[in-house]
Amino acid sequence: MIQVEVWSDIVCPWCYIGKRRLEGALSRFDGAVTVEWRSYQLDPSTPVGDPRTVGESLAARKGLSAAQVKGMFAHVTQIAADEGLAYDFDRARTANTLDAHRLLHFAKAHGLQAALQERLMQAYFTEGADIGDQAVLAGLAGAVGLDEVAAKQALADGSHEADVRSDIATARAYGINGVPFFVFNERIGVSGAQPVEVFEQALRQSSLTVLGSPSGASDDAACADGSCEI
Repeated sequence: MIQVEVWSDIVCPWCYIGKRRLEGALSRFDGAVTVEWRSYQLDPSTPVGDPRTVGESLAARKGLSAAQVKGMFAHVTQIAADEGLAYDFDRARTANTLDAHRLLHFAKAHGLQAALQERLMQAYFTEGADIGDQAVLAGLAGAVGLDEVAAKQALADGSHEADVRSDIATARAYGINGVPFFVFNERIGVSGAQPVEVFEQALRQSSLTVLGSPSGASDDAACADGSCEI
């Protein structure tokens, strides 16, 4: 049995692309594999209820013009489309992802983490859902078969925050400073949304090797702390 741990943030566009590429590799692999999603926040300082669009937030943080942001969005949108993903950055909203990550741990306890991970990313990148809003999150939990009332209660009472912090601490211990980052059997690290073939190789390797950028985020296929180059 191969265990794959994936550190990602819901609002990281390369994380969704990397997810699809990992899934492509898994579809070609005959062995038994489990995938566990680990929490990571690119910008934990994002205010809860931030009214800005992702474009406005990126422009302010990076000092970019509207035209530059539009070009960056077009670039990553095309790459996502090649993986069958429909990004709509005009609708995407800035969000603090702590509650979403807490909800993913709640879903893990009920065997539905993978389903919720996919639903959250789709809701954020395609539907313009406010994944920083607890009511929206509870509704998305219900959509994948979780008890919506229990999910709402877990969000309200602060459940699983320690699990989120633990994931982030483990990432720091590994030296991860950008996502997506994939760890295979605690021995092989793959940084960034690498091609399917790289994930296939990682599934078959056994020695400790970092494929891609060794420090976390590759130049054009990952999101680093506090920013996401797209």
